[in-house]
Order: sequence, then C-alpha cells, then structure tokens
Amino acid sequence: SYAQDNNLPDPEKFNESFNEYLNTEEAQALILSKAASFIDTTDAEKEMNSMMNSLSSTMAGAIGEMLGSAMEKLGPAIADNIQKAMSQTMNSMSSSMTNAFHFDANAFRDAIRLNFDEEQLSNLLTSLMGTEQDSYANNLSKLGYADLLVPDSITIYPKDFDSKEEIIRILNDYNTLMSDSGQDRKVITFTDISAALTSAVTDIVNTISYVLIAFVSISLVVSSIMIGVITYISVLERRKEIGILRAMGASKRNISEVFNAETFIIGLLSGLVGIGIALISLFPINYIVHEVTGHPEVNAVLPLSSAAVLVVLSVILTLIGGIFPSRKAAKSDPVAALRSE
Repeated sequence: SYAQDNNLPDPEKFNESFNEYLNTEEAQALILSKAASFIDTTDAEKEMNSMMNSLSSTMAGAIGEMLGSAMEKLGPAIADNIQKAMSQTMNSMSSSMTNAFHFDANAFRDAIRLNFDEEQLSNLLTSLMGTEQDSYANNLSKLGYADLLVPDSITIYPKDFDSKEEIIRILNDYNTLMSDSGQDRKVITFTDISAALTSAVTDIVNTISYVLIAFVSISLVVSSIMIGVITYISVLERRKEIGILRAMGASKRNISEVFNAETFIIGLLSGLVGIGIALISLFPINYIVHEVTGHPEVNAVLPLSSAAVLVVLSVILTLIGGIFPSRKAAKSDPVAALRSE
C-alpha cells in the first residue's frame, strides 16, 4: 500500500521502499505502540531495528526472486517463497523477542516493600483473617463508643456489705420473677466479685487453719503421753507413801483421787501459764502487724471465751493422761508397797 501510494512499485527497490516506510510516523507509531510493553526498552529498540532490517532484506529478496522468475511461476512458487520468507522472519522475530526481555530478580525484590512494623503487620493479618464484617456499629464499638440506653454491662459499687447483700437480694428476686413468668431472656447474669474474693481468702485461711490444727493435735497427744509418763514415774517413786495410806485405811478410790488431783492441778496451771504467755505475746505481735500493714485498727486478740476453753481442754487432756497411772497406784498391794524400800 505504501509503495502504490508513493509511486514506488519497483520490486527490486522493495528494500529501500520498506526502509522509507519504517521512517514514516505511521510505522514508528505502530512500532512504539507494540514495543511499549517491553521491560527493557533499550534492548527492545535495538532488537526491533535489527528485526525490521532482517525482515525488509528477507522480504525484498523473496519478492525480487519471485518477480524475476517470470509470471509463469506465480502460482506455487510465490506461495512457497512467501511461506519460507515468513517462517524465517517469524523465527528471527521470536529469537529477537527472547533476547529483548531481561528480568532482574534483585530489582524485582527491592521493588516490593512492606512499610509495616511488627505490630502493624500483626494487626493487618488479624484483620484479614477475621470473619467480622466492617460496619458502622462495629467501628463505633472498636472506637469505644457506648450507648447508655443499650449497655453491655453495669458495674455496681456498694458502700458496705449490708448494701451488697441487699442488692444481691433484689437481683435474685428479679431473676426469680422473670424465670417464673417465662422471660428467661430478661434474667440478669451477675458476678459477686467481693464474695468470690472472700470465698478464695476463706478457703486459704481454712486450709492454713486445718494444717495448724493438725500440728496442735499432734502436740496435744504428745503432751498427754508425757503427762501420763510423768505421773507413772511419780507413782513408782511414791509406792511407800501409797502403802502407808492404804495401811491407814485409805481405799483404792482415795489413792486414785490423790493422783487425779495432782494431774488436775498440773493441767490447770499449765493452761493458765499458756494463756498468760499468749496475752503477753499479743503486744509485740500487734506492734509488728501495725508496722507492716499500716493499719492500727487491725489487732490480734484472745477472747476470754477462747481462753477458758483452752484452760478446760488442758485440764481434760491432763486428766486423760493421768488415768492409767492413777489406776495403777490404786491397785498396788499395800504390803508390797511398804516393803519397796
């Protein structure tokens, strides 16, 4: 078309005509529009020029050969030459295109960067993996917005334990009313934090108390055994006295009462001494508690009722420890007892 439009029909000058066509704005615009997608434009232009020169020379030789062989060979010969020329040109174009493309892996790696720190990247991945849909309500909730008419929870701070118990009673009555009326959705679920903390502290104190009771019980049993041993030794050392009392007319019961009275006195005095030591120890204990806690109203005390119970317990344990030795003394033979020394 270009040769006909520009009066250049001579096939022998096809190479020159084609080169002139390549210099036109139309041909250059067409080449540029196809070469815009090449990665390396510099190499692409070089390869394109080389490809076009090869194409023009090949096509010119093919057409000159076809036209110079006379018109009788226009049929199959033209088709074969055109096919060969086009095949050679396409192979050259494929090789040229392959060499025209260059891929720089380092440049591609440096071209992609994430301007995120560790926290921002974690938030991004969390948001991408979450199933929650972004909405107006969800965004307001994330920003801390709350509607007082639609609360999620209510925190109540009673001024004392009596007020707390009254609030719990009101809530329980309301829940019972809603459950009885079949409105389970209106039942209020609440947590008594102070009761939970008190229960936990109570459990700890009870555990410690049980351990202390176990140690005290062991000490009491040992003390009772020691009292029985001491009383039995006293019986052995006073066998002559026992024989004299029996010779003077004392009964076995009287002998047993003598040793029971002694154990009673020992238990009473030991209990009173223990209570006295405990009362005296309260002063340094309270001083240490006040200094450590900073609350002077916190005091360790020993109630009188507890003190009385401890004294009675001491007497009972001492009497239990002296039962066997006192019976042993009561059953002693007076004649054998007088001859013991």
